[in-house]
Amino acid sequence: MISVVLFDLDDTLFAHRRAVEDGVVAHLRSTGLVDPEADFAAEAARWSALEEHHYTRYLHGDLDYLGQRRARATDFLRPYGVEFESDAAAEEWFETYLREYRAAWQLHDDALPVLRSLSRFRLGIITNGVTHFQQPKLDALGIAPFFEHVITSGDFGAVKPHPSIFLHACEVFGVQPTQAAYVGDRLATDAIGAAEAGLLGVWLNRDAAVTDLENEKVATHGIRVISTLAALPACLADAEEPLL
Repeated sequence: MISVVLFDLDDTLFAHRRAVEDGVVAHLRSTGLVDPEADFAAEAARWSALEEHHYTRYLHGDLDYLGQRRARATDFLRPYGVEFESDAAAEEWFETYLREYRAAWQLHDDALPVLRSLSRFRLGIITNGVTHFQQPKLDALGIAPFFEHVITSGDFGAVKPHPSIFLHACEVFGVQPTQAAYVGDRLATDAIGAAEAGLLGVWLNRDAAVTDLENEKVATHGIRVISTLAALPACLADAEEPLL
């Protein structure tokens, strides 16, 4: 029986991508580097792509946490002819962006209702990041009281999808992996990572687009797939049904 439900934070409960794009557009407008009529949607998409690229490098150990921030800022501004004079200057630019990012914080619409609906489960967070950056999101958005434990890769010392961080969470809750489910928006990092550690992996695939290869991986690892958090309670109930 599943007694613990663990969640990813960014783009699962918290609308990270939306805040990233709104934040960088606001910051870019304030710099005066671009025409007010420029295609800001394209620039927001470029910033998001750079985040994905350099954050993946961080997860693979190619960059440290601040290094991936500096790389994102440097690559983003290079087409505008801007070169930072120092690491500190790049970090200052990024900190200014973060103020706009924080101003755009919000939950996904389905996050709070599902947390309220899971009162019979013990809840927790496993997130790739550092506690001093992730915990304020939970506090500001009013969802911190739902979670018994918040586990960050920065504190633990390993990142998802490494099995050790999922197993550590189970140890913290005092349950076996088979008694826990993990819900996240990334198939490999979240759902497969959890499944390979012995948890029930639940992939939150909001756009419902699935490739043949992804379907194969879902089947191989016994992943449950939902397109909205509203479907999670039924998914968990179904997972607890005994096999005939």
